[in-house]
Amino acid sequence: MSTLENPSSQIVRTESPTQSELGSRWGSDHISDLLRGFDIPFICLNPGSSFRGLHDSIVNGLGNVSPQMLVCLHEEHAVAIAHGYARVTGKPLAVALHANVGLMHATMAIFNAWCDRVPMLILGGTGPVDAARRRPYIDWIHSTRDQASMVRSYVKWDDQPGSLSAAEESLLRGMQMSMTAPQGPVYINLDSDIQEAELSQDRPLPQFSRFAPFADARPSDDVLATAADLLKNARKPAILMGRLTRDKADWDRRVLLAEQLGATVATDLKVGAAFPTAHALHAGPPGMSLSPNALAELREADVILSLDWVDLAGALTTLWPKQTCPAKVIHVSLDHHLHNGSNFEYMALPEVDLHIQSTPDAFVRCLSATLNAPTARSATPQREKGPAAPTGDELTLSDIAQALEAAAEGQPISLTRVPLGWDGGLTDFNHPLDQLGHSGGGGVGSGPGMAVGAALALMGTEHLPVAILGDGDTLMGVTAIWTATHYNIPMLVIVANNRSYFNDELHQERVARRRDRPVENKWIGQRIDDPAPDIAMMARAQGAVGIGPIRDIDALRAAVKDAVAAIRDGKVAVVDVHIAAGYAAAGAS
Repeated sequence: MSTLENPSSQIVRTESPTQSELGSRWGSDHISDLLRGFDIPFICLNPGSSFRGLHDSIVNGLGNVSPQMLVCLHEEHAVAIAHGYARVTGKPLAVALHANVGLMHATMAIFNAWCDRVPMLILGGTGPVDAARRRPYIDWIHSTRDQASMVRSYVKWDDQPGSLSAAEESLLRGMQMSMTAPQGPVYINLDSDIQEAELSQDRPLPQFSRFAPFADARPSDDVLATAADLLKNARKPAILMGRLTRDKADWDRRVLLAEQLGATVATDLKVGAAFPTAHALHAGPPGMSLSPNALAELREADVILSLDWVDLAGALTTLWPKQTCPAKVIHVSLDHHLHNGSNFEYMALPEVDLHIQSTPDAFVRCLSATLNAPTARSATPQREKGPAAPTGDELTLSDIAQALEAAAEGQPISLTRVPLGWDGGLTDFNHPLDQLGHSGGGGVGSGPGMAVGAALALMGTEHLPVAILGDGDTLMGVTAIWTATHYNIPMLVIVANNRSYFNDELHQERVARRRDRPVENKWIGQRIDDPAPDIAMMARAQGAVGIGPIRDIDALRAAVKDAVAAIRDGKVAVVDVHIAAGYAAAGAS
């Protein structure tokens, strides 16, 4: 991917200077050379003095190219942008976080990336570890004895190297670990003294190919044969497609496997498109939880193949709440390697008959090769249609979906984010980039930043990057949009604005009903109204095209059409749409 071009960027050089041009070499020069050697195109950051040495090396040593700095207005946005980028590409960006305070700002976004199992190289900075070298006041409050302890339970690995040689090994190990399945963010804290130490001689770079990520794990022949026998002899097999790659070849192999087995397929909006939703074998529509049609189809299964399904135990309990799962269960996942005693994102322990330690797509490749041509089976499930056009006065998510489809005029759309209330039947997913999942860890405010990162990764593809965000999510993260406008990253944000933290209204309604108390009070302490924040004005303040608020169907169609034209022209557009409060049945939390 080429670097971004922004007329307002103060890029001093366009090529890496030679050592003689630079004069003295510094520790951070070697660290920046390592980042370039990793082929990391961008480093997302909110500036901070704890990595001022690295900052200088990237600008004046590398010419702010490979990696190029993406300036963000908040550390959460920096991590969220890297998260969105990794969702599309499967590859990490670098993130720089200033000292302890920057890390504190970023923690929620790091947790999201951890739960979503995406690769990311997070670089911290700290005041001098040697207390005698600290500046008065500021170096003391921005130094922490064990800075990584703030995030240790939700990163894959962390380190605080004590020398430049150790820093080199730490970066090599961190990249290798982050990219090896199961993927996840790593955090490396770089003492400012290491960055700012003058080198007596230039250091050679390592052979990066010798520190590559480990190859995808594949199942043994015996385990593969056992799984194949169970599935081939099943009366009605089913496949739960969870965390899978965005690779089109892997997507095609998953389709072939389902057709070879004649298997019912379920997918999940939390982790992105994994199978064509209009396919006759897809039991849908996909949601944040299993739809009624998917539940009915899956209850008839006698063998269930889980491809790293998020919360397998929860799905099985939902299917058979009053009995042990009667179906044979094959679970393909490496996720257990990341489970620790601090967080519970690993969910309940599922009942599994055959646990296969393999990346799911590697397993699919191996299994499909052992099977025959597609099998014809009767009574395959049919796709549920999305809800019909509404008849009320207020706009709905269905109206947004229809206006977006009309404005796109057949061009593929990548839904980089959808709100909790989204109905998976509102649009078909025919490609792995058509829908990218949700937040990972449920952290509100991550949507705008993740939308920017996904749009960055989608530049140059045929997909239109569109994020449909809730108003609460947008308001918490709206300044992330500035990074998109500053670096000319075209994207569209449609705010499904119900003027409420509506998910919590549902929770208060449940409590009120259980306690026989007034349900009509559920809105108190939840509404974002009186006045309603002017989201379109906020978007314009970030340099985007801001449209709205939109309250009727004709204005919606015109606004979305104008917004799509704007992003095709390389702009960032935000459309504020006032909608009725409500969730799809499978979307409620």
